[in-house]
Amino acid sequence: MGAGTSGRLGVLDAAECVPTFGTEPEMVQGLIAGGMAAMTVAVEGAEDSAALGQEDLVAINLTANDTVVGIAASGRTPYVIGGLDYAKQVGAATVSLACNFDAAISQHAAINIEVEVGAEILTGSTRLKSGTAQKLILNMLSTASMIGIGKVYKNLMVDVKPTNEKLVERAKRIIMLQRTVLTTLPHNNLPPLMKMLN
Repeated sequence: MGAGTSGRLGVLDAAECVPTFGTEPEMVQGLIAGGMAAMTVAVEGAEDSAALGQEDLVAINLTANDTVVGIAASGRTPYVIGGLDYAKQVGAATVSLACNFDAAISQHAAINIEVEVGAEILTGSTRLKSGTAQKLILNMLSTASMIGIGKVYKNLMVDVKPTNEKLVERAKRIIMLQRTVLTTLPHNNLPPLMKMLN
């Protein structure tokens, strides 16, 4: 969850998990201060509300089984702090991602990721170096998580959803690459994509 560029990057990474790893949309969700309208038009002031961060997590029925990643380039966004504090209250795991050291949001999360990217070439435009660093880290977090739950075999996206011609061809190539190994596995151990295409 985040505001502005940070929120947009979180929503983007969450959206990519569905086709890439075959997750349900509810499994990885991106929240942006101001709601989905803020994806294309700035919703001024939304990031300044800690209460809104909590409200957005209440709305998705956050539980102790969940993990909240709070993303804030500045490291001090109230929307993110409110969300992290609420997540701790319900017993969810908490992670903060900031683009400077000793970030305020780090005091509100159990796991802290702080990346010092230095001054932006356009002062204050965190969509530049900060945004790039955040995107790389979000890629790492989501990919490592999906590897951990078995959505990847070796370096292949075995649960990719073949929803268009390109992805159908990719799925076929994945099967061809691993056919020898997969034929030695019992059918009930095959990843869902393999069962569908066999």
